Amino acid sequence: MHIPENYLSPSTCGVMGAAMVPVWVHAVKKVNEELPKEKIPLIGVGAAFSFLGMMFNVPLVGGTTGHAVGGTLIALLFGPDAACIAVSIALLLQAVMFGDGGILAFGANCFNMAFVLPYVGYAIYRLIIKLFGGNERATTRHKLTAAAIGSYIGINVAALCAAIEFGIQPLLFHDAAGNALYCPYDLSVAIPAMTIPHLLVAGVVEAIFTVAIYAFVMKTSPDLTYDAIIGERLGEHVEKKGTRVPVFVLLAILIAATPLGLLATGTAWGEWGAEEIAETTSNGAPLGYTPSGLESGWSLDVLMPDYTLGGVSEVLAYILSAVIGVALLIIIFKLISIPMKGREKVNAS
Repeated sequence: MHIPENYLSPSTCGVMGAAMVPVWVHAVKKVNEELPKEKIPLIGVGAAFSFLGMMFNVPLVGGTTGHAVGGTLIALLFGPDAACIAVSIALLLQAVMFGDGGILAFGANCFNMAFVLPYVGYAIYRLIIKLFGGNERATTRHKLTAAAIGSYIGINVAALCAAIEFGIQPLLFHDAAGNALYCPYDLSVAIPAMTIPHLLVAGVVEAIFTVAIYAFVMKTSPDLTYDAIIGERLGEHVEKKGTRVPVFVLLAILIAATPLGLLATGTAWGEWGAEEIAETTSNGAPLGYTPSGLESGWSLDVLMPDYTLGGVSEVLAYILSAVIGVALLIIIFKLISIPMKGREKVNAS
């Protein structure tokens, strides 16, 4: 679902980036107002889960690949506003260090995966919990069921948004001969190509990923959930856990297991390189040309393109990428929390 460089026109990228600005402003304001200051550094753990989830590629219908995102998962742990920030920073790190997703398309990728996915997923979760009688009456099984349904719907709505962004490009931007300048596949191709594999496979993977980690956190660190944060704010009793060791152990296990994501062969739909798109078969026939915007568009040389490193084996480079990504995300959110803690002390005095 990562939209690469030059698949969207510069004007589309500008519009999507501008659309995300008020979302980011709102998310930062709400997190600053509502999330306990001691929880801010832990958002980095949620971002790390998302980063790792996106490294576990799985084969999809049609010979492409996909992955979990974890947007709803982070919303369940820290709230949808924190999830928006966490996934946005994870996507930025992927783009600038690993070339996974475009810099120009950053706003569009954030709109789909950091805005639509967590907010829709969490809204569905809350709706289902309300049907079960609210937090007071909902059991763990109810919450996990709601998490599965919310995450499944969230990622599928996000995939539909990405498909529409891809599909409008040839309708709006083409040359005199009718050849697309950017993404060459219109809505009739892009929507089924993106949504069917997500409905059948990627959505299920997202639900499993979300439920498995959410259940683990609820069992080992029950206070590390947004339901607990809300309950504490309302004056309800919240069980406290003094250690986060199990959560960090789980992160370490996921890091070690990331090479499993290399087993899925093929390229995610809409993420072909300019050198291969002309021969790529979609809708039963090869495209036959390379869109000029893709061929001559802007690109960034990154440190570890596609999670590889020259002279290092593919498996080792993948694990090293996971370690670097997780470490940087945890450090970034730790640094973000420092001025917040300082301001809290000033206000208290």
